[in-house]
Amino acid sequence: MENQGRKVAVVGMGGAFPTCADLNDFSEKLFSNKSLIRVWDEAVSFDKQVRSKVSGYITDAEMNLETIYSTIVANYPEVYVDLLNRIPTSNLATADMGSIWAMLATKEAIKMAGWSEKEVQSEGTGVIIGSGGCGHAILRPAWHHVFQLGGKSRSPGAHTVDRGMVYREAANVSCLIKNRGVVETIVSACATGLGNIGHAYRLIKFGAQDRVITGGVETTSIESLFGFDSMAVLSRGFAPEESSRPFDVNRNGFVCSFGAGLVCLEEYEMAKNRGAKILGVIDNYFNNSDGDGDMFYPSFGGQRRLWKGLLGDSGIRPDVVKVHGTSTPAGDPIELFSVVDVLGDSGYHISAPKSQFGHMLGAAGAVEFITAILMLQKQMVLPCLNANDLNAELENIQKSPDWNGPVEPMNSYRHLLPQQSFQKEVNTVACLNYGFGGTNSAMLVSKDVS
Repeated sequence: MENQGRKVAVVGMGGAFPTCADLNDFSEKLFSNKSLIRVWDEAVSFDKQVRSKVSGYITDAEMNLETIYSTIVANYPEVYVDLLNRIPTSNLATADMGSIWAMLATKEAIKMAGWSEKEVQSEGTGVIIGSGGCGHAILRPAWHHVFQLGGKSRSPGAHTVDRGMVYREAANVSCLIKNRGVVETIVSACATGLGNIGHAYRLIKFGAQDRVITGGVETTSIESLFGFDSMAVLSRGFAPEESSRPFDVNRNGFVCSFGAGLVCLEEYEMAKNRGAKILGVIDNYFNNSDGDGDMFYPSFGGQRRLWKGLLGDSGIRPDVVKVHGTSTPAGDPIELFSVVDVLGDSGYHISAPKSQFGHMLGAAGAVEFITAILMLQKQMVLPCLNANDLNAELENIQKSPDWNGPVEPMNSYRHLLPQQSFQKEVNTVACLNYGFGGTNSAMLVSKDVS
């Protein structure tokens, strides 16, 4: 049973974003309708081995970091150097690049939240951070040295496990801030970022924690791009800034990107009583599974049930729907139709942040949740870039005798998809994210009106 007396506030944010110096730079570029996607030199270096060569990636230099490579194990990042001395050396020793992003984002978010050291290090403060994959940049060269080159297992040093494990970001952040509450990682493919925030919300709502630093991370990894390229699901054939094109009739796949998004959540009355700035209030979180046994194909029925669980009998109607919007041929129409099926064809707008920075995999839901908070703050709607032309013909799924969703083609809903940011009263944003295995997550976040 949820504790009806507890609400959950968003009080801090931080992250790592492609081509951006900080959160303010990220916000300014997004609301200026800019794309953060560019040609990735590392992908280009593989020539015909890989088809997609664009990404929203982050370099070491952009984060004021430097990688020192091993002299024994080729291409093994032996240590990372923080050129601005923000992270203690002892914490850098157990971290991969994404964990460093998470630690930097944590410091930024906690500073914004105004949490004291006593609050951070209490039993009431948790850490819940996840990523979609393991530490590829650590594991690949380490095990190549052992299995292919016959080197000793000890050659990479003693930190291959802690720098490569799936739980590494949460572990490193917890060790950095020394919290005494929960420290967990929830991994649910491309719904990971929002799923971690949702779990944190529930812990606070149910009274198990008072505050949580939470979100998602996906560190720059050529292995991730190769994996999705092998599935032929990545965008190709367009200029970088035109490559991510949710709902456009010419879309041919998503842009594999990377980043980090972390937020500080706090029990609402505690935040109010200490005079915190409330960035947003989470109204509800709901997640489910498609239940149809399909690993990859999206489910209209699953998404319809997701909406039912999110809205219930609340009467809440979002002003903006922040969609998953990957630019995949199969995913986009089902998502658009599920939104229209529930909300109709007027009174709200659809925002697709992936059109500006690509698909950040495990970080996607968290970074996109930050964009929802920014829309509430700025009272502006972020666009669906490159959604130039929507299909004027019925989709194949609409021709099925079992179809029971909207019967108009996608271009009937052109007016819901702005191609430029614009000013609008934004009181509530619905956030949607989905992942392999049929996992679905949805969250409602609103302006503080008290």
